[in-house]
Amino acid sequence: MITPPIRLKRTAVAWLLASAALPTFAQIPFSPGGASSTPAQAAGATAGGIDVAQIKPAVDAAVNAEYSQLDLLYKDIHAHPELAFQETRTAATLAAQMRKIGFDVTEHVGKTGVVAVYRNGAGPTILVRTELDALPMEEKTGLPYASHVHTKWRGEDVGVAHSCGHDVHMASWVGTAKTLVSLKDRWHGTLVFVAQPAEETVSGAQSMIDDGFFKRFPKPDYAFALHTGPGPYGSIVFNSGPITSNSDGLEITFKGRGGHGSAPDKTIDPVMMAARFVVDLQSVISREKDPQEFGVVSIGAIQGGSAENIIPDSVLLRGTIRSYKPAVRQKMLDGIRRTAKAVTEMSGAPDADIKITEGGKAVNNDPTVVARTEAMFKTAFGNDRVLRVPPITASEDFSAFVDAGIPSMFFFIGVNDPQTFFASLKPGAKPLPTNHSPLFAPVPEPSIKTGVTAMSLAVLNALQWNKASGQ
Repeated sequence: MITPPIRLKRTAVAWLLASAALPTFAQIPFSPGGASSTPAQAAGATAGGIDVAQIKPAVDAAVNAEYSQLDLLYKDIHAHPELAFQETRTAATLAAQMRKIGFDVTEHVGKTGVVAVYRNGAGPTILVRTELDALPMEEKTGLPYASHVHTKWRGEDVGVAHSCGHDVHMASWVGTAKTLVSLKDRWHGTLVFVAQPAEETVSGAQSMIDDGFFKRFPKPDYAFALHTGPGPYGSIVFNSGPITSNSDGLEITFKGRGGHGSAPDKTIDPVMMAARFVVDLQSVISREKDPQEFGVVSIGAIQGGSAENIIPDSVLLRGTIRSYKPAVRQKMLDGIRRTAKAVTEMSGAPDADIKITEGGKAVNNDPTVVARTEAMFKTAFGNDRVLRVPPITASEDFSAFVDAGIPSMFFFIGVNDPQTFFASLKPGAKPLPTNHSPLFAPVPEPSIKTGVTAMSLAVLNALQWNKASGQ
C-alpha cells in the first residue's frame, strides 16, 4: 500500500494541536524544533549500520509477502483479547507462530509471558518486546472483527478490548520475526523476542525478570519496542532520553472519629482532612518543585461516608504520581508525607495510613541508539515521516528491561489515515478516537507494515554495530 506524503512541519504542528484532546497514552505533542538532525549528527549515526538502499527493498518484499497472514493474526488477536496475566490463548498463539518460524520458544515466563530465541552465529543479541494484554473495557468500533469478550476483573463483569493497540504490536512483532529469519543470510547474532504480559498494570516486565529472565536467556546488547500513537500512519516518533514518565500509585486513609453531622465538634472529621490535603498538596507542585521540571500528583478517587448527616470514621484517597526524574519524584513523595502529617496534626487525628505503590519507571531511550536508528529511519522513510517528540506523561514498564542496563529505544508509529487525521483537526471537527477509547480503530495494513518495516530495519541496523569499537 502506498502511503500519502506527509509534510514534516504540517505533521508536527497538527500533532501539537491535536494533543490537547488526546487521552494520556496517546498524547504525543510533536516538537517542530526537535524534528531534524544536523548533518554532523546524521553522519555519525550511520557509522557501522546497514546500507538502507541495499536492504530495504528486501525488507519491503518480505513484509508484502507475509502481510496476508499477519492480517489474519491481527484480526484473530483483536477478536479474542485477554486481560493482564490472563493472556493464555494469546500467548499460546504467539508461541505457535514463533515455533513455526524457527525460534526456540519458552512459555509461562513471568506467568503468561513468552520468550523466543533465534541464534544465527556470532554477533550482537537484540531484544524485541511486544505486550500481550488488553484493556477491561467494551469495544464499540462495530468492526467485523470486533471483540465481544466479557470476563471477571477485580470482582466485576467487564468487556475486554484491544483499545491500546497491543494487537498491532503483536502482529508487527511476529512480522518482524518472519522478516528477519527470511533475511538470515544477511546478518549474524541472536534475537530474543519477548511477549510480555500485564503491561497495562505495569507489572508484567518485572514479573518476567523475577522469573529469571536474565539468567535463563541470552543477555541482550540492545533492546527495541514500539507502540501505536494517534498520528498519521507511516510516521515514526521518539525522543532521546526520557520518553515516558515514572508512575507511582498513592493511597491514603485519613482516620478520624465519626458522629452526627449536626454535631461536628464531637467528631474528628476525616472528610475535612481529606479536603485540606487535596488542596494543600498542590502547593508541593506549585511552590516546591522546579516549574521547569515535570511532576504531577492527581487525586482520582475519594471514598468515605454513607449518608449526608453522618461524619464517617475514615476517608480513603487514591491518586497517581508522575515524574521524569528521580529527584523530582522524591521531592513529591516527601511532600505528600509531610502534607498528610500536617493535616492530621492540625485535626488532632492519628497519622494517616500512606501507601505508595511503585509502578513503571520512566523509559529512557539511549542517546546513541536513538541517533544511529534515527539516521537510518530518515534514510529509509524520509525526513518528513521521522520526528522527535517531547516525553509523554504516561508510563510503560518496558523500563524494567531498560533499567537492567540494556541500551534501548522505544518509539511510536501512527495508525490513522492521514487525510482523516488532518480533517479531524479542523475547527468544529470531531476528534478521532485514540488509545484507550472504545472506538479506537487503527488502520491495519499500513500500520502493521510500518511497524514490521521499522522494527526489522532497527534490528538489522543494530546487528551491525560493533560494541568493541563503540560503533
